[in-house]
Amino acid sequence: MLSHVAYITTDTAATAHFFERVLGMELVNAVLDDAIPSTGEPVPYFHSFFRMTDGSTVAFFEAPELPPLGPPPHPAYNTFQHLAMQVDTKEQVDEWFQWLQSQGVEVLGPVDHQIIYSIYFHEPGGIRLEITTPLSPKWNDNAEAAHASLDDWTSIKEDARRSGRDMVAVLADLTRQRSHRRSQEVGG
Repeated sequence: MLSHVAYITTDTAATAHFFERVLGMELVNAVLDDAIPSTGEPVPYFHSFFRMTDGSTVAFFEAPELPPLGPPPHPAYNTFQHLAMQVDTKEQVDEWFQWLQSQGVEVLGPVDHQIIYSIYFHEPGGIRLEITTPLSPKWNDNAEAAHASLDDWTSIKEDARRSGRDMVAVLADLTRQRSHRRSQEVGG
């Protein structure tokens, strides 16, 4: 089970307001310290924890001496790095969509990924969040196919390196051939 996932915030009060009042996740613990216990680095911080219904938590660190992060080198960084929270039904995803919009939150979606149904939005510090529900009972129970895909991905990367072919072009071709969206469109 997930204990917690931790992010950085520059405004714990805004983060607490959003997670408690908008997402309904209670602030259940706060740790203040003048040094990081695991490394001993002398960094003063406020560490907050917000509990989800399954007992796991989303945590944040605010450390005033941290410089702001610059823009990512590629826009996909802001898309790929996200936290997905699961609800039971598509109707609940749609209810969250309406609720978030009523709270002034910009929401993208819903998106039917064939295996999951999701909406996307950002918390005040810019972290991308997702509320999703499974559409298939086996959405995360396909290890054999996942390992076969990983083997193909790794093999094609090695072949591209050896041959000097453009890595992005080779992998773009593979992903076009294997796109789960396109296979659903073609195969029904």
